[in-house]
Amino acid sequence: MKINGIRKANFLHLPSRKFTELNVSFFIAKKMIRSRLGKTERRRGTKAIINVAILGISLGIAVMIVSVSIVTGFQNQIQSKVVGFGSHILISDFNFNNPSKVKPINKINDFIDDLEADSRVRNVQPYVEKEGIIKTKTQVQGVLVKGVDASYDWSFFQQSLEEGKLLDLPKEGKSNGILISKYIANSLELAVGDPLFVFFIQDNKSRPRKFEVNGIYETGMEQFDEKYLLCDMRHLQKIYSWEENQVSGLEVLLEDYKSLKEMDQILYNKIPNSMNTSTITSLYPEIFGWLELQDINVVIIIGLMILVCGINMISALLILILEKTNLIGVLKAFGSSNASIRNIFLINAAYLIGLGLFWGNLFGLSLCLIQKNFGILKLPQESYYLKAVPIYLDFSSIAMLNIGTLGLCLIMLLLPSFIVSKISPVKVIKFN
Repeated sequence: MKINGIRKANFLHLPSRKFTELNVSFFIAKKMIRSRLGKTERRRGTKAIINVAILGISLGIAVMIVSVSIVTGFQNQIQSKVVGFGSHILISDFNFNNPSKVKPINKINDFIDDLEADSRVRNVQPYVEKEGIIKTKTQVQGVLVKGVDASYDWSFFQQSLEEGKLLDLPKEGKSNGILISKYIANSLELAVGDPLFVFFIQDNKSRPRKFEVNGIYETGMEQFDEKYLLCDMRHLQKIYSWEENQVSGLEVLLEDYKSLKEMDQILYNKIPNSMNTSTITSLYPEIFGWLELQDINVVIIIGLMILVCGINMISALLILILEKTNLIGVLKAFGSSNASIRNIFLINAAYLIGLGLFWGNLFGLSLCLIQKNFGILKLPQESYYLKAVPIYLDFSSIAMLNIGTLGLCLIMLLLPSFIVSKISPVKVIKFN
């Protein structure tokens, strides 16, 4: 004889010493799941509601994965572009007496060896900056020329290079090559190999320099592209009348953006009192403030999706309980506690949530991988600084999303599961 898919004889002869209440709950829940998988459900409406609940969870986790991946990818790419122009931390002179006058620092210092030995530091590179004016036959434009040396990390500009090549900086003599942006090249009608005159003002005198365009880059960050040029720092040192070891400052590139605050504090304590550190977040607060706002959007999306998943599962759980009212009455008549019966339905609900999470992860990760590899969804670069929707897959975050969704949904199901205690076995059996 069977009671709702469970053999009565088997249940009656379960030895109490061998099976705890939780074992019994798992046993009965497994039978219910198998009966559902075997398509023995008699009520088509119940099956449809359960499928809708699974679909809701699948779509919810897929939306959460895609949202987190896009926002994280967007933040990482914008951060890397801003850092590419200015590094994570800048070390410069503490020129509080006359900020308008540039004072050099010595690029050879005792603390630099400690920095380069730190595993969190990727590179320490000197730089010299000077405002200038570009003049062609038809156009005039103000720019910021950044001088670098052979120790400069070109990885960012290598990825952004559109035409030509990067600067080749010899140990002896000066390179006359210069790297310009595509924005400047289009504005001034310049191409690789063209001569370029840059006029500098020093001590109220015009100090022109002739360069040759070696390469053209494009980052999509217009506020940087429209003004930054890169050249051999020895040109700028000569204009300032500085010695070989005198530079505007030192750029410190880190391996991980997350260690920015910690490293800034360490550096500030190591450098001489005549120097100061500036983080990239303090130099461009409007950009990084905007990026932080994206986290709020993700939190709202995740909260709404988990709420929708929870409501779907509450509906499915109530349907399961109502459908198995006879079984609940019989189990109570045999002496099962309310807690053990609730566990049966919570285990069923956990299975349904797990099924939804599996298909949701498969769908969400597939969408992310397609976008990451093929860049199907495009963006207006002038507004978002990127040509396509960025994707960054952080599997630890995805795992936390799955665990959090499963846990919160089960917590939300605890309250409706108490409806089991309201079912009277006498009334159920009498009604049947």
